[in-house]
Amino acid sequence: MNPARIVVLVIALAAGGLAALLASQSGSPPAPTAVAPQPQAQLETVDILVAKDDIGIGQTLTAQNMGWQTWPAATAGPQFIQKPSKPDALNEFSGSIARIAFASGEPIREAKVIKAGGSGFVAAMLPPGMRAVAMEISPEAGAGGFILPNDHVDVILTRIEKASQEEFVTAETILADVQVLAIDQTIEEKNGQRTIVGKIATLALNPRQTETLALARRMGALSLALRGLRDSNQPTASNSDTVANRQSISIVRFGRATSTLK
Repeated sequence: MNPARIVVLVIALAAGGLAALLASQSGSPPAPTAVAPQPQAQLETVDILVAKDDIGIGQTLTAQNMGWQTWPAATAGPQFIQKPSKPDALNEFSGSIARIAFASGEPIREAKVIKAGGSGFVAAMLPPGMRAVAMEISPEAGAGGFILPNDHVDVILTRIEKASQEEFVTAETILADVQVLAIDQTIEEKNGQRTIVGKIATLALNPRQTETLALARRMGALSLALRGLRDSNQPTASNSDTVANRQSISIVRFGRATSTLK
């Protein structure tokens, strides 16, 4: 074979091999680079005291219906009972009375419980200086049964006054914006019941209001007027203990039946 052809053949084979090598390298993906795993951030948690079961108003807290539950520390406010600050909270709050109902899993808050110390629920929930006073009511005098515990009401006195040959029927709001503690023995709404038709309403009154109600019982008939939620705890135009807003109707007898509104 001609030496020149041999040289050309060798050069051609070398060029072909080089082209094949370049083609194989350009078509294959680059080798992946190993990435070191990043450590996951640990969520800071804290144990808080929660209700293990539904707890109703007036129900006693026990070690069986309370328990510790892990909670994100960022959302555990200072009002929650936390285990690091009160490790003996289960024993400390056992025997307390629920001022407000708790749902299962809801955090227990000190402001919502009363440490009764052996007293009854009504005595335990009364603010300092207040008295629980019962008064008789009827469906007509109790807003048709729509007054529930924890509502606020006005107490109205209706009486007949005599002057000469005339009788005046007067109506007067004697107490304004007082809290209803209970209707009969019911201290909360139960089983979705929206009306409680009872015969006794227990009100939270201060000593002066207590005297006013006791005197009013001897003077005439008493009835309750339910206040709206937006009207509760609002200052009145006059004294909050007694509101003298009298409306009178003059009934003239002895053959003359006339009436006037004052």
